[in-house]
Amino acid sequence: MDWKLELVAIPVSDVDRAKAFYTEKVGFNADHDHRVSAEMRFVQLTPPGSACSISFGEGITDAVPGSVQGLQLVVSDISVAHASLSERGVQVSEVQEFPWGSFVFFSDPDGNRWAVQQIPARG
Repeated sequence: MDWKLELVAIPVSDVDRAKAFYTEKVGFNADHDHRVSAEMRFVQLTPPGSACSISFGEGITDAVPGSVQGLQLVVSDISVAHASLSERGVQVSEVQEFPWGSFVFFSDPDGNRWAVQQIPARG
């Protein structure tokens, strides 16, 4: 049996600001934005090429905005990823090299932290 991670809830303080950040600056695809009820709004976004999405909104999670740390994306070219994020106005770290890969780091407007990794070629 396969167990596939499909959705990760991200706590945010301003749904519209978070949606704009993730779609316009980071480049995620907007899949859903539905007001389910007066107490619930569900927004789902997916990184290009990913099978896993993020969600946020109103009534989605009780976690404190900005409390998610260590989310990680994997890309084929860290330099291209860095340039893309920088050009879109994301405050992104310089490329950092480790034996297990090359990384850049950024945070969303609430402080939820992301790592972007290029995995080294396996030989």
